[in-house]
Amino acid sequence: MTSQNSKRPDSPAPLSCAEFQQQLPDMFAAGADGITDDPALLEHLKTCDNCSALVRDLQYIADQARQLLEPTHEPSDNVWKKIQKSLASDPSYKQ
Repeated sequence: MTSQNSKRPDSPAPLSCAEFQQQLPDMFAAGADGITDDPALLEHLKTCDNCSALVRDLQYIADQARQLLEPTHEPSDNVWKKIQKSLASDPSYKQ
């Protein structure tokens, strides 16, 4: 007698979009920009355009946020000189 469930035991069970989206916080919290090696998540991404677009959007948002937090350049020497001059002329500032 053959089993009605012909799935291989090692193949991941298909995920619903809701199940996939529940995993998103963990994917991004791991710091891997949402990239995963979980076979069930990868399979869902291959077959679901909506969740793939969502991950791309979240990756873009995470990249933009990271750029806001990373300084792209140091202030010029002129800026530091103005700060020093301002502090030197402030009577409440004590060195």
